[in-house]
Amino acid sequence: MKSLKSLANDYFSKRTLPYWSILLMDCMFIVAAGFASYCINHGTTYSLSMFWPLIGTLCVYLVCFIVAFRLFHTYSGVIRYSSFIDLQRVGLAVICGVVFVLVLQWAFTLNRWLPELIVADLVLLGLIAIALMWASRIWVKTLYDGVTRAKSSVRCFIYGVREGGVALAKDLKAQTNSKYKIVGFITDCEDIVNKQLLGAKVYPNNDKLVDHMRKAGADTLVVSPYKTDLLRNNEEMVSALIDNNIKIMIFSRGKEWDGKSDLKISELKEVNVEDLLPRDKIEIDMESVGQLLRGRRILITGAAGSIGSEMVRQIAPYAPAELLLVDQAETPLHDMRLYMTREYPNVTTYTVVADISNKRRMEELFGEHNPEYVFHAAAYKHVPMMEDNPGESICNNVDGTRIIADLAVKYGTKKFVMVSTDKAVNPTNVMGASKRICEIYVQALDKAIKEGRVKGSTQFVTTRFGNVLGSNGSVIPLFKEQIKRGGPVTVTHPDIIRYFMLIPEACRLVLEAGTMGNGGEIYVFDMGKPVKIADLARRMIKMSGAKDIEIRFTGLRDGEKLYEEVLNERELTLPTFHPKIKIAKVREYDYKDVAVNVGKLVDMACDDDMRIVAMMKYIVPEFKSQHSRYEVLDKAMDKIQA
Repeated sequence: MKSLKSLANDYFSKRTLPYWSILLMDCMFIVAAGFASYCINHGTTYSLSMFWPLIGTLCVYLVCFIVAFRLFHTYSGVIRYSSFIDLQRVGLAVICGVVFVLVLQWAFTLNRWLPELIVADLVLLGLIAIALMWASRIWVKTLYDGVTRAKSSVRCFIYGVREGGVALAKDLKAQTNSKYKIVGFITDCEDIVNKQLLGAKVYPNNDKLVDHMRKAGADTLVVSPYKTDLLRNNEEMVSALIDNNIKIMIFSRGKEWDGKSDLKISELKEVNVEDLLPRDKIEIDMESVGQLLRGRRILITGAAGSIGSEMVRQIAPYAPAELLLVDQAETPLHDMRLYMTREYPNVTTYTVVADISNKRRMEELFGEHNPEYVFHAAAYKHVPMMEDNPGESICNNVDGTRIIADLAVKYGTKKFVMVSTDKAVNPTNVMGASKRICEIYVQALDKAIKEGRVKGSTQFVTTRFGNVLGSNGSVIPLFKEQIKRGGPVTVTHPDIIRYFMLIPEACRLVLEAGTMGNGGEIYVFDMGKPVKIADLARRMIKMSGAKDIEIRFTGLRDGEKLYEEVLNERELTLPTFHPKIKIAKVREYDYKDVAVNVGKLVDMACDDDMRIVAMMKYIVPEFKSQHSRYEVLDKAMDKIQA
């Protein structure tokens, strides 16, 4: 046994056997099959007495088979990588060789009549030859798989059977030097349970899943692309796998599979916490959106940020006439410039380092480029930072929005889409209140245009959503860094929850809502199920494999809520063209009053922090500070009202 393994290792360490070696082996199988068939039909004793004449005849026959082998290239493949197609080619070559021999026999028979025994001998020869040649290739492939996979074999289960699981298993098995050994399947269909597929047993998806995997020696679950969403929303299954240190492998997010083409196994990756946050798949008609944006001049503010840069990536494929990308962050904007030059050289792109609150600079850009669509994503968004610097939130968020909105009207922009936040609902911090003031301003301006009190044709649309995974400042990158350093992982409160959405999903919803809206709407997105941040931290620690990492609760930060709302308690929603998008019915404001109040607020931007925030509370009465030094303003207001 040891010598056999040594021989196998020696063979498999070489690139391939030479072609002539495979051809010689197949020729030996033909001769052996011919002699065996003659023995079966005529008896062993008689066959041995006719040994040399029989061998001579078989050598003549061999010429016909060699011609057939040449036609079907049976010897040009690498035996260790043999597939069903290779076996099929071998079978056809042998059948073709038998036909050639029969034709040869017929041609040299005087009465043109072939004895039945000759036909029987040749048919049996063909069957035995096919069996020998198939067996040799299967044996070599099996031996190769056993030797190579024994070195670095990952015993795995596949989740999904009908839903692409079998196709996935075949693709895994067909991979050169595949490291996966499939020892079981998991299914949600009871009628397939306990059956065998590709040599592996099918198990039910129940609370004994981990036990089944442990018993089979499997420590990895490979998920069919069709089962990813189901897995993500099965909290119990995910927790059981993670708690028992079972790796979960999925295909890269965003990769669609038609169920027919080969899967790219290189896109198989170990799951991370973002992949497992429960949410439903969001379908967007991006082609209709693209039709509206194709050939248009488009301005994107905050184009180097998480949302803005993703919007650039999603708009660019639809060939806009011009992309004007504005941001204060020089290096990330330069990265976007390189990206556009590399990926979309035919799209005219301007990257402008500028502050949106610089009115003169913004007017130059609008006058020169005259954008037809504006996607306004620029904003200061970090709650604690804006709590400490309310004047900056007014200059950038409020005044910047006012400037861009007014210029959009002045220069005839078709549509202005503002990216807002769920923190604008019942705001408890300066950042959320500043975004609510932006919403109020653009809504009031849109209403004034429709009523003819402001000359213009621009439609203003607002979109609200919560946290996006992977964005700058997101809690997940922070936790990853803290785990990498060995902890502690800091969570502000044991009960704090947040809604999460993928950046591409959020941007697709922004594009659809923005382009389909008629103006004046505040669109809110269905963010799915909320996630408890403490549970998220525990799961990330577990998935990292790190030991003894502490979760430390630091207390709510200034202005931070335990939970985010998407709608004001007095607001109602209306359905739209998309089940994940709703229209918020909010209080309407008179543009004249709003313009005056916003003007006063901007003039106060360099004033005392308390005076600035007091004015913000006047404009947004529902703004009630929490865990903040500005709570004294609410108490004073309560006393006055009392």
